[in-house]
Amino acid sequence: MRNMSFSITTEQIKSGTKDVTRRSGWIFLKPGDLIRPVLKARGLRPGEKIQSLRAPIRIVDVRQEPLRAMLDDLDYGYDEVRREGYEGHPQYGHPDAWVKMFCASHKGTTPDSLITRIEFAYTDTEN
Repeated sequence: MRNMSFSITTEQIKSGTKDVTRRSGWIFLKPGDLIRPVLKARGLRPGEKIQSLRAPIRIVDVRQEPLRAMLDDLDYGYDEVRREGYEGHPQYGHPDAWVKMFCASHKGTTPDSLITRIEFAYTDTEN
């Protein structure tokens, strides 16, 4: 089973308020795939272990879209901000602010970049 890092959205994963994530790459995922959500998957220091955040997540949908889709249709943008776990967030609760945060945390990404949108569901059992 592959690991997927949620270091920026750890609390959203733990609380279950996030059911969509956006990634550069990861287009190979298919509905039904199980992924282990972890704190950090790469750049571990010697002796550091992968820390699982909860039971595996099941992939529901995978598609690519320009990041700016969240800006071009604000109803969609607000819904996606909610699904990313940022509804009502004081800094990133607006689609424009969320997209700027995403671009700042993903080197070379702009609102016009094609990003993989991954929808997932939580499972209750460790696999």
